[in-house]
Order: sequence, then C-alpha cells, then structure tokens
Amino acid sequence: MATAFDSYAHDYDAALSRGLAVSGEDKSFFAKGRVVWLTRCLARLGFSAETVLDYGCGTGTSVPLFLGLLGARRVVGVDVSERSLQVARQTHCGRPVEYTTTDQYVPDGTIDLAFCNGVFHHVPPPERGRVIDYIARCLRPGGLLALWDNNPWNPGARYVMSRIPFDKEAVMLSARQAASLCRSAGLQPLSIHYCFIFPRVMRFLRFLEPRLARLPLGAQYQVLACKANDEG
Repeated sequence: MATAFDSYAHDYDAALSRGLAVSGEDKSFFAKGRVVWLTRCLARLGFSAETVLDYGCGTGTSVPLFLGLLGARRVVGVDVSERSLQVARQTHCGRPVEYTTTDQYVPDGTIDLAFCNGVFHHVPPPERGRVIDYIARCLRPGGLLALWDNNPWNPGARYVMSRIPFDKEAVMLSARQAASLCRSAGLQPLSIHYCFIFPRVMRFLRFLEPRLARLPLGAQYQVLACKANDEG
C-alpha cells in the first residue's frame, strides 16, 4: 500500500479531483464537510479535542481544518507513504503538526481524537484488526475515533471510486462492519451518520441532509466511537 500511494504523492490531488468531478465538487468541499459535521457532533457531546491524530493523513489536506474548525492545539499526521508525508511537510510547515510514518509513531494513549478518512477500504480485511487496534492504543481513555469511509450502498460512491486509479482495487466496508471493527478494539460506537447525499446539481436539497443522516443514503459515513474510561 505504501508503494502505491508513494507513486501518487505528487499527483494525488489531480487523480482525486478527476474522480470527484462527477459530483460537481472538489476535495476541499468534502474535506471541510467532514470536519464541519464532526465539529457539530463533538459540540453536542461537549467534547474538546486538543490533540488530534490524523490516521492516513496523506498530503495533510485536513490539517488546517483541525486547527481552525476543531480548535486543535496539536495534530499528529501518520501515514504509510513517506512521499505523501514529505508533501504534507512542505505544504503545511510552520503549524503545530508532526508528520510521521505509522512505523515510527508509537501509540502512547494520550490522543483526544483520532480521525481516519478513506483508509480502511485500502486495508486488506485480514489486516484491519491490527490497524484499528493501533488507533485505539493511540487514544486516551474517553477519547474518540471519527472513522469515515465510503458507503458501499451508494452507487455514486462506487462510481467515483471506479474513476480513481488508487481506489479501483479497494474493498469497501459498510458502516455496520466499521462499527463492529471498532468494538473489536474496545471502542464503543456512539453514532453512525451518512453524509453527502446530494450532488452539486441538487444542492438546493442539501438542507435536508441532517434529517436524513441516519439513513444509508450518503456517499460517506461517519462512525463515531469512544474508548472506555475504565481500562480494566
């Protein structure tokens, strides 16, 4: 997986944009939409995320959003692709962010919020348990994981993935499977929401999306899960 994403590090955005073009939106629309939705969820919980782990951070697109919208004071971006991390360091230098590979970052149980977008469909199913366990070990007791991935029940999501070279061999997982994966690592799912239902040509209907978020209609879903406070 690292080799594949290393080869796309410098034209990742272009490849992604070509795939997303059918929605009428670009990657910044979806990146901001995910963090805005998450921010609202955290506000309802009264949860403050001062330290954020961006697992599978890629070229660091979401980092300014964590610092700006979430109000994070520190972000750790980890990825398997060293070349992607190099791009992230060049793009987001001067910010309170650390970029490192998953092999180099040692989970220490101090992270408030872990964010993971579009990663698990690239992880072979037999290896997903290891990845979710790694993320869980990064979190402090009471910390949260926001796991975002593409909804396999949404034909638009499948079509977009078919247009993106690095997504063609991906194995999608449902929100129910993602929630079960969280439980296997001792993370209790708090909510499942589906977002990005209407493409740009139907944007006049987007005001309905919050009311429809519990139905498996959106192109992506968020599973929000909590690490138990009682370690024993």
